[in-house]
Amino acid sequence: MFLPFLYELRARKVPVGAQEAIALARALECGLHESSLEGFYQVARALLIHSEAHLDDFDLAFLSHFRGVAIEAKKITEELLSWLKDPKAMKALSDEEKAMLEALDPESLQKLFEERLRTQTERHDGGNRWIGTGGTSPFGRGGFHPTGMSVGGGGGRSAVKSADARSYKAYRADLVLDVRQVEVALRKLRGFVREGAHSELDLEGTIDATARNGGELEVVVRPPRRPDTRVLLMMDVGGSMDPFAQQVSQLFSAAKRSTHWKELRTYYFHNCVYGRVYRTEGFRDPLPLPDLFRQCDARYKLVLVGDALMAPYELLAAGGGDELPTAGIHWLQQLRAHFPRSVWLNPERPSDWRGNTIEVVKGVFPMYHLTVEGLGEAVTELTRRR
Repeated sequence: MFLPFLYELRARKVPVGAQEAIALARALECGLHESSLEGFYQVARALLIHSEAHLDDFDLAFLSHFRGVAIEAKKITEELLSWLKDPKAMKALSDEEKAMLEALDPESLQKLFEERLRTQTERHDGGNRWIGTGGTSPFGRGGFHPTGMSVGGGGGRSAVKSADARSYKAYRADLVLDVRQVEVALRKLRGFVREGAHSELDLEGTIDATARNGGELEVVVRPPRRPDTRVLLMMDVGGSMDPFAQQVSQLFSAAKRSTHWKELRTYYFHNCVYGRVYRTEGFRDPLPLPDLFRQCDARYKLVLVGDALMAPYELLAAGGGDELPTAGIHWLQQLRAHFPRSVWLNPERPSDWRGNTIEVVKGVFPMYHLTVEGLGEAVTELTRRR
């Protein structure tokens, strides 16, 4: 019965399939949802959603599919509570009448309450049997019974209301990075190559060779797989990048902690690359780009991090007395041409990327927002076949 709900999720690009459907069916079979819509909402969200980015879509799908669902017990309860919102005043009781309303044990009281709730169909006030107000029944509001159950107040938070609350922040492009999330995203960059001596068993090759050899074992070995991912990380520091220092530091820390690189080189620049990059954030130990090009070939993946905001002349003007052209755009184009697998990560909001130097830089490099989602898109771009 929940399959249409799964198709509703898939229509909203939430990745659910047979594995999630089986897990949800098993949970329902075990009664983890406690036979309630609220329980189903909690169990389904826990089993079907694997990323915070899809929480919004799950709630929207839940609202679309289950709004107006008919649950008779819930309808009766809500109707009963509406009766009790306006309790009637009860008449004064004599001492003899009060004495007659002696205690029922809790188990009997609970059983009797459930029976009355199943059979009652209308409002009652001032009586001694039905759930109502102003009476001497063991259940109700505004009445008298020494050990009765007082019923009142608002109802619980239904699953549809939970889905409709939307009291959290959006979990999409504005999700803040942390080191662990960056590590997971960067891990997708890893690549391997076989190199060195033949010291690793090639199981598939051994099976194939043995079969070709009439069943007589023939062992095949191969070189072990080694990391083959080479990354250049260039970061803009200082000035307008100061507010984003923590985000860039998290990216830097995650890249340094990763163990699946064959080589990771980190360099620094300010605003734009003007013919050279620096090995330290204090802009000491410069490395001219022609030397970098000689040291690193097109196998390297280039990641530039910066807000790409500067005075237009800083990006577009040439000259300046140096033997090398000083126009920043020239060197960005050279970097892009030498490293075809390259991206630019920008911490500024994408809505602010138009009408300034960001738009010019974006015309050179594929640009992505420095968030979880943006980093994932950048990694996909870097791993595309060329």
